[in-house]
Amino acid sequence: MKRLLIIGIGAGDPDHLTLQAVKAIAATNVFFLVEKGSAKDDLIQLRRGMIETHAREPYRIVSAIDPERDRTTTAYTEAVEDWRNRRATLYAQLIADSLEDGETGAFLVWGDPGVYDSTLAILDSLDLSYEVIPGISSISALTARHGISLTSVAKPLHLTTGRRLKEHGPTADDMVVMLDAHCSFDGLDGYHIYWGAYLGTPDELLISGPVAEVGERIKEVRAKARARKGWIMDTYLLRALHS
Repeated sequence: MKRLLIIGIGAGDPDHLTLQAVKAIAATNVFFLVEKGSAKDDLIQLRRGMIETHAREPYRIVSAIDPERDRTTTAYTEAVEDWRNRRATLYAQLIADSLEDGETGAFLVWGDPGVYDSTLAILDSLDLSYEVIPGISSISALTARHGISLTSVAKPLHLTTGRRLKEHGPTADDMVVMLDAHCSFDGLDGYHIYWGAYLGTPDELLISGPVAEVGERIKEVRAKARARKGWIMDTYLLRALHS
């Protein structure tokens, strides 16, 4: 039988690895690395560094190029579905071709695989069994770096995307927003924002304050950082000022 591990590696700091994740890496024979192009090479290098530090010889690294997603179409849901289907085909081929019976293979997933990632859904579509090793999510890293609690007493928390926030507006007093390429917090002057990018990495950026006071600075800092690195991963918490 083939054993498959989905290992959460944290938000960017190598020290985010849990003891469980370190043991899982040490037990792995084959590591599957899905690369997203030269602009995000540092994400792959972080994974390779973790493997070199914690894996046990002999092990193999199998790399593949992540399929491109159509980011120009207005049919967002269909584009994501098509991208996931092509990813599923790639994952199935990697596992079939490179993982032998009796071996353990692993995908090293940014953050926590169970919080915000497509890997589990893709593997479910292939009807594959796997074990999940939780990791420190960007949400946990964000609140830790700002020194705040994620939740408020007796209030719900809404986890959403920038796209949904832009389309539907605020839905709760406390909202965690991810994948916001268009700074959808703009104009939400009734909220305090706790924003972070490249959390846990040497490039980490942190800004907090009322949206009316720091919103423009976040947009400017974000645009410059993305232009410099070619990509950005940021997360923020919006908290109603009256809460």
